[in-house]
Formats: sequence, C-alpha cells, structure tokens
Amino acid sequence: MNNTLKNFFRLKWLSGKIAVIGVPYLWLLACSLVPFFIILKISLVEMEISNPFGTLLSYTDGIVELKVKISNYVFIAQDKLYVLTYLSSIKFAAITTAFCLFIGYPFAYFMARADASIRPTLMMLVMLPFWTSFLLRIYAWKGMLANNGIVNQFLLATGLIDTPIHMMNTSFSLMVGMVYTYLPFMILPLYSNLVKMDVRYIEAAADLGSTPWSTFWRITVPLSKAGIIAGSMLVFIPCIGEYVIPELLGGPDTLMIGHVLWDEFFTNNDWPMASAVTVVVILLILVPMGIFNKYQSNQVPERT
Repeated sequence: MNNTLKNFFRLKWLSGKIAVIGVPYLWLLACSLVPFFIILKISLVEMEISNPFGTLLSYTDGIVELKVKISNYVFIAQDKLYVLTYLSSIKFAAITTAFCLFIGYPFAYFMARADASIRPTLMMLVMLPFWTSFLLRIYAWKGMLANNGIVNQFLLATGLIDTPIHMMNTSFSLMVGMVYTYLPFMILPLYSNLVKMDVRYIEAAADLGSTPWSTFWRITVPLSKAGIIAGSMLVFIPCIGEYVIPELLGGPDTLMIGHVLWDEFFTNNDWPMASAVTVVVILLILVPMGIFNKYQSNQVPERT
C-alpha cells in the first residue's frame, strides 16, 4: 500500500512538473513557430487577388499538386538592393551595439559598485526614458538635431560655428537615435551580471599585486562575459529590423531592411516577396539568438 501511494504521489508530482514546464513552452512555440510558418508559407506561394495568402496545395480531378515558388528567394539573392540593405542593417546594428557597450559598461559598473541604498535610484534613472512614449523621444531628437534645432542654436550662440551643421537625415542622426533608444537594453543585463560578481576575486588580485587596470581586464571583463553577450544580443537583434528610427532620423544613405519590408507590404502590396524578406531576416537573427540563449543560461558566482 505504501509503495502504491508513493508511486501515485510521484506520478502526480511528475505530471504537475510537466504541466508547469510544458504549458509555457507550448504557448511560446505557438506564438513563435505558428506565425513563422504562416510567413514561410506566404513566401512560397503565388499571390492571388482574392486570397493574398495563396495556396500551396491544389486539388483538381483527383490530383493533389504542391506548388512551391522559390523565385522570391532567388530574386533576393541576385538583387543588389536587398543584399546591400541586409548588409547595411547588420552594419548599423553592429555599430549601435558597439557604442552601447562602450557607453553602457561604465554605467553598469558604476551602478553595481555603488552603495546598495542608491542602486534603486540609479536603476530608476536608467528606466526613466521608458516612461515617455518611444515616438515622442524620437521626435524630440528631430527637434534637437535639425538645422534650426537646439544643438545648432546653442553652437551658433556660443560662436563655435558660423553656419548650422547638417545633422538630420544622416548616418550620425540615425546612430544617435539608435544608441539612445537601445542603451538601457545594454545596461540592464550588464548591471544584473556585475552586481552578482564576487568581489573577493578582485580583492585577491589586488593582494597578489595586480594593478586596477589589469584586474579589470583579467578578472572583471571575463566574469561579465555572459552579461556582455546578453546585452549585445538584446541590442543587436531588434536593431536589425528597426523601422521607426531610420524612417524618422535616417536618410537616403541609411536604408535598412525594416523600410524595405514596409514598402513591400504596404506600397508594393507584394506579400510573398515581403514574407520572403522576413524569413531571411529571421534566419539572420537565429544565430545571435542562439548565442544569447547559450550565455543567458550561464551563471556568475554570486557575491556573498
């Protein structure tokens, strides 16, 4: 009887564990894989006037036909516009990630080493921009970087320049907007990683005669590698498909794949081509997402 009860409770515990873990996984799979396969299916069909989703299978006179159209992918591979746009998106995303890391690491390090009583305040200051609408913040940069904007007015008033500097609709304005927008996504994972770091490693290095600079590069940076990777992926992945910032702050030399997607969907009304472009973007993002998931699971020794 005791063995029966033990087996019963063991089965109940296992079923509960499977339910707790399985249901969220099923939900995530349904919310990610199902939309992806819908987009993949649209990219492989011929668009019809009555049915923009098209059909892969057709049934005529007892014969089932599978029609797969790959010309969209062939066109993407052969057309320089798409290739250059993909490369441009990756380039701007990589530069944004590098600047966010360069600016965000000192911020995160200072927050992690600050007194525990002021860390919530510093965290609130990092999160403060999210209290304002994303579009309002981007439009504010338009007002600041315009030829008659705040920055040029200040430089003219101080006599540093004689004529306004053209900053809007350039690579500079695009990078300013991208770095400003995605900087918190770099700071937060870095702070989360650095604040858990065991400072006894740093103290031991100092006792052994290591200089602060050497300790930083040999101890702090390697131990914060997981946070660096996580923050970089959180910035790099959404930057590739960014649409609003390039549209409002960018110019003709800052074409990114988000704008191409918008044109294919809503200007050209070519859903299969737009879906093919989307699938290629997703495949480009899968690699950094895999790296992100790998390092996200790594644990850093906690401070005791």
